[in-house]
Amino acid sequence: MNAPASPPPRPDDTTTADAPAGYRLHASPVVRWLLWITGTVALILGLLGVFLPVLPTTPFILLAAACYAKASERFHRRLLAHKSFGPIIREWEEYRSMPLRTKKFAVGLMSLSICVSIWVVSDYPWAQAFLAVVGVCAGTWVWRIPSRDDPDRQPATPAASITSRSTSADASR
Repeated sequence: MNAPASPPPRPDDTTTADAPAGYRLHASPVVRWLLWITGTVALILGLLGVFLPVLPTTPFILLAAACYAKASERFHRRLLAHKSFGPIIREWEEYRSMPLRTKKFAVGLMSLSICVSIWVVSDYPWAQAFLAVVGVCAGTWVWRIPSRDDPDRQPATPAASITSRSTSADASR
């Protein structure tokens, strides 16, 4: 017995047109509104992070993209089309990874800003300790995000694996 065919999509269907499969706007207008506000605040903080070394840019931009993916097709598409942020967002959405250059830049800038902040609050050892812990945790979290373009984590090429197999076979003779 054949299953009935799925009905054609309605004009008011909440599937995003240009987003990867599975992206759907949230059904509740209130939740979409809250997500839009959260995405806008995250985007503003991310843009401020471009100019202020204390604020990280990439996590806020990724948060904005995640919020807009569920709240606003238009804003999500505009972020994906941005020449600087678009590739990073697509890399995250498609592969859950971050380019190695971006990761190095983010960790380096975070380290610099945490060191300057620790120096600024030199009169408060508890604040210095707190900043050091936050810096180490944030840096470790960012560094552990996979990078598809990291040569140390690339799988062996087929030619290298064939050579290694033939060498090990020759050694066993």
